[in-house]
Amino acid sequence: MLYIRCPYCEEYRPEIEFRHAGEAHIERPTNLAEISADDMEKFLFIRENKRGIIFERWRHIHGCGRFFNCVRDAVTDQIIMTYKSGEPKPSDAEIEKAILALKEEQA
Repeated sequence: MLYIRCPYCEEYRPEIEFRHAGEAHIERPTNLAEISADDMEKFLFIRENKRGIIFERWRHIHGCGRFFNCVRDAVTDQIIMTYKSGEPKPSDAEIEKAILALKEEQA
């Protein structure tokens, strides 16, 4: 089971308290009435689904109810860090620092 840190509650909680909400940092269309069907399909269904470090949105449904972002390794399923919605993507250096901190905790 994953333990996820909610950046708002500042607690580690089991994953059953959360819901995955898709890829993070997606530009959401503001003109839904004017968007073409192809563009809507791309927005709703086409995702990178890459191997390695990914950015996701999660919601703490059995806690504060807020959305937040998560950096996760899609290969190991390890959550590297979480951060509040609206904050920019962490830099590569920040992610590396968080990975090193996790390794030290596990040692």
